[in-house]
Amino acid sequence: MTEPVAVDKGAGGLERARVAGPRADAEIYLQGAHVTHWQPRAAAAPVLFLSSRAAFAPGKAIRGGVPLIFPWFGPHATDRTKPMHGFARARAWRLLGAEPVPDGTVAVELGLDDDASTRALWPHAFRARYRVSVGDALAMSLEVVNTGGAPFTFEAALHTYLAVGDVRTASVTGLENTAFIDKVEAMTRKRASAEPLRLTGETDRVFLGTQARCVVHDPALRRRLAVDKTGSASTVVWNPWSAKAAEISDLEPEDWRRMLCVETANAADDAVTLAAGARHVMTATLRVEPA
Repeated sequence: MTEPVAVDKGAGGLERARVAGPRADAEIYLQGAHVTHWQPRAAAAPVLFLSSRAAFAPGKAIRGGVPLIFPWFGPHATDRTKPMHGFARARAWRLLGAEPVPDGTVAVELGLDDDASTRALWPHAFRARYRVSVGDALAMSLEVVNTGGAPFTFEAALHTYLAVGDVRTASVTGLENTAFIDKVEAMTRKRASAEPLRLTGETDRVFLGTQARCVVHDPALRRRLAVDKTGSASTVVWNPWSAKAAEISDLEPEDWRRMLCVETANAADDAVTLAAGARHVMTATLRVEPA
């Protein structure tokens, strides 16, 4: 293992890779290939929100950071007994390698392949590779390969929890005039206005057919968080607000004020169909910018 990366036992005894790079620090739990922390040297405050009540236990999804969602988004379409958001975020991934890159970043690669237990939930052969580059930016790249003999369709998301000073004063640009599914209002299809998105209550929207950069403007912390992406046609914006947050056991009652999820995804209309032997790569790159 290279010097900037150390593997140890983290919260709950779960295995994690700790990155101490020249430009940023990060933590990646092997369960779920879950980035729980990233902080560039120049950032005065954490960039990713992580709940103090997050459960770190085998088979449990971690609340905060960047959960990796695959191969379906939300509840399973036909069997609600299957795990929410697929199985990848609660599975043990393999650490395949870690290396410093000449530009000062540190790259960590993890892998997940189908086995009998995944095929019991989703009957397809696949290979998933996840590369996380830790530096002034946090770059995440998910590659999915169809290793079977027939096509399959999947959804995926990098469910990024961004830390904000106060979600009530934050806004999101980049999604103006974009069609979306409003999951709070019974999956109603709507179109966003021409104004920046400002949250005023529980929000769960799947914006469709958009490859645009999104920027979270956060006056409380006097910064902007920019999310660029490739290979993604959906962007999801989520915040449970006060009443819903009170029902979520692994959130503090006031955590909803300090978080805003802007998720790079392929979901709903934008699900990906892969032919046998084909591959798909989805990337998200997060940067901190002064306001």
